[in-house]
Amino acid sequence: MTSSEHQEFTASVRALLTKYAGSAAVRTGMDSDLGYDSVLWQLLCEQIGVAALAIPEEYDGIGATLLESLLVVSELGRTLADVPMLGSAVLGTQAVLLSGDADACARLLPGVAEGSRTLAVCWAGPDGWDDCGVHVDGETLSGTAHYVLGTHADTLVVVTAAGLFEVDADTAGVTRRVVATMDPTRKLSEISFAGVTGRRLGSGDPAAVLARLREIAWAAVAAEQVGAMEQCLETTVEYSKSRVQFGRAIGSFQALKHRMADMYVLLESAKSAAHAAAVAVAERSPSAAEDVWAARVHCSAAFTEIVSETVQLHGGIAITWEHDAHLFFKRAHGAAQLFGTPRRPLVASA
Repeated sequence: MTSSEHQEFTASVRALLTKYAGSAAVRTGMDSDLGYDSVLWQLLCEQIGVAALAIPEEYDGIGATLLESLLVVSELGRTLADVPMLGSAVLGTQAVLLSGDADACARLLPGVAEGSRTLAVCWAGPDGWDDCGVHVDGETLSGTAHYVLGTHADTLVVVTAAGLFEVDADTAGVTRRVVATMDPTRKLSEISFAGVTGRRLGSGDPAAVLARLREIAWAAVAAEQVGAMEQCLETTVEYSKSRVQFGRAIGSFQALKHRMADMYVLLESAKSAAHAAAVAVAERSPSAAEDVWAARVHCSAAFTEIVSETVQLHGGIAITWEHDAHLFFKRAHGAAQLFGTPRRPLVASA
């Protein structure tokens, strides 16, 4: 797509989300057993084809790139709607494609593209994503994957040190449990495997697959963070125009203007970092690892700063659960840890 096409595409996604994913709808979805509005996901798949974007045409997809998928993730960040875009249509789909297993792609991806199948990537150990929570002996899987997106997914893509495995979610020996998190807008679960036989996906280098999957995950989270930051700034500016103190709208006070200007500068720099990471990952650029590292660090810090200012500038109402600023505050802290945090690069001594 060209830049103008991206703008039109983004506008279409935003229009649908504005109509069907308002604050009340998102809160209703997050309090449900599923964790999101299934009707919203169906509309996104049927009217815009979000799940099919990065799936090749040979598997009934649209044949766009990962960049287009991340544009959708960014728009979802503005609403906090936890539909299966990040966990299934991005990470799950990319994991299957990375396996290089043509049979698995032909079997799984058409259903994902039409929105009738969802995938969940089972990856992290108890201490995070540096170690896999599930281990394999031959074709037998044992252990527990932590912090899994997509508790109710149909198919599990299990990440192990020996490679990727496919498991039907209803297989005997698989147990799923939703865990408590600080961010109520995003459900995470633990999925355990007790001697479960998995279907090996591909035969590529497991280390290379893991490295690529982590880059995709961090680029996607950065995109989501940018969308959330945009929403935080917009709502703060609107509130500053309507909130009156000492006979004046608080947005007219110079000190608050400066603080909102600083929020804008942080947002624009985060946009640049996230876009560079998305393009580098989509194009498999040699600089992808560095671009993603920079985006992960900067977008997490920028989101934390912007949402803190959002809470401050909204005053006391923003620290209540009833106000959306509090939900963005929780998302900022949860997203900063999702899929792990980058290690700081070694600095050569003088």
